[in-house]
Amino acid sequence: MLSFLLATTLAAAPAPRAVPGADPIVHIPRLDALQGLYGFMTRAGMQSVMMRPANWNAELHPFFTVDPLHPETLTSVGIDPAGATTVSFIRRGKVSCTRLADPKRFQARAEETLKAEGEPKTATAQGMTTVIAPRGPGRAGYVLKGQEACAFASLYDDEDLLKATVKLMGKAPVPDARLGKLPGGVFLLQGAHVVGLDGTSNGLQAEGTASKLPLPPFKAAASSPYGEMKPGGLLFARAQVAPAGLSPAVGSVRGSIQQLCTACPPDSVEAMTKAITPQLTGQVLMHVDSVKVNASLRTPEGRFFAPRQALAAEVKDAAAVKAALAPLAKFPGAQALADGYALTLKGGTLFIRQKGQQLVLGNDEAVVQNLLAALPVRGAKLPRTVDFTVDPKRVAAALSQVSLMDIVSDQQLAALFAMSSELGPLLASSERITGWLDSAPGNTHRFSITWTLPTLSESPLSP
Repeated sequence: MLSFLLATTLAAAPAPRAVPGADPIVHIPRLDALQGLYGFMTRAGMQSVMMRPANWNAELHPFFTVDPLHPETLTSVGIDPAGATTVSFIRRGKVSCTRLADPKRFQARAEETLKAEGEPKTATAQGMTTVIAPRGPGRAGYVLKGQEACAFASLYDDEDLLKATVKLMGKAPVPDARLGKLPGGVFLLQGAHVVGLDGTSNGLQAEGTASKLPLPPFKAAASSPYGEMKPGGLLFARAQVAPAGLSPAVGSVRGSIQQLCTACPPDSVEAMTKAITPQLTGQVLMHVDSVKVNASLRTPEGRFFAPRQALAAEVKDAAAVKAALAPLAKFPGAQALADGYALTLKGGTLFIRQKGQQLVLGNDEAVVQNLLAALPVRGAKLPRTVDFTVDPKRVAAALSQVSLMDIVSDQQLAALFAMSSELGPLLASSERITGWLDSAPGNTHRFSITWTLPTLSESPLSP
């Protein structure tokens, strides 16, 4: 039975014909099934150049210009619109393997295109036809076998890519079971990460698996105290952290605080976190209201206090947690509150407060108070171990605050600026982004993201 199930799974899984070691790899099971995804990209491309389908079409084939939304551009060069395409990106070029509807037409059109820069060399052996021709500083060509062709383009003047393509065509593609478990009209494989993409004119859907993410393991629980809360702000995320992930998560928070509170006694901070960690149930809520940059993002305090945020965590014994926090009263810059403490740090104030079984930490008094007031009396089951909602308009506003000096001084901040320039207008015109996460075997996570645009009738993205 097990062997039958395994065989059935592999038979249903797509089989990309990809060059070993390629990174990334793009696999499209059917070229004629991209209408939904291209609908999203067409609308998004009105605000973001990188999202325009024309820019993606140029990557589908090394020397043909094709458009899956216009099947005639495929059939005119012999490619089957209902066939699969796999594009392998490697350091020295790329290889695109396609199913052919008319091999003779493919050969004729390829010869017309390739001979523009030099006479192609053709050879036939072991049932395969190989063609290679000069192209700029490198080479281009293809390997044809039956109804399949793998075309390539190399950045260097050598035949290594031809040899790799011949070897690729000589073996049957192996089904990738990971793809069979994911929905999507396009699959992106990069290292151990796999993402399936699909969409409609009103949104993009991405679902995939990723390994070794900087995230704790998650474990579903019967109920979450935050299950009935309504999303709001720039980011609203609920999570159910597994017991094994609590200590690293608390350690990360402790490290951020100690970095900004150099006068805080390290032994006392560590003792508090050790006492609090076993009291956590694993139910946590992260709420980022907005971003307001008041100091350079190159500094720890600038990065910590820019997002106006608060974190809530459910505890088992409120009295034990209150006792564990008591040493805070003697910390430099600490102020006792009716329900906790305010601790002055470099660049701002950290608020640590309790409400029943809830421990709340935040760097903005208003955000902390609003979160405390919104905490419900009863819980409810969450649909996933992690779910989140993002306001893309607030993300766009946040990205626009990266300063010029930060851009020229920090590579990561420069990347944020580039993202703001390219995706900022699209984010500002989007409706919402939602998603979920689950833990999976082998130190991996399963995830899903839905990017929603306004309906066409009310959208600033409408033609």
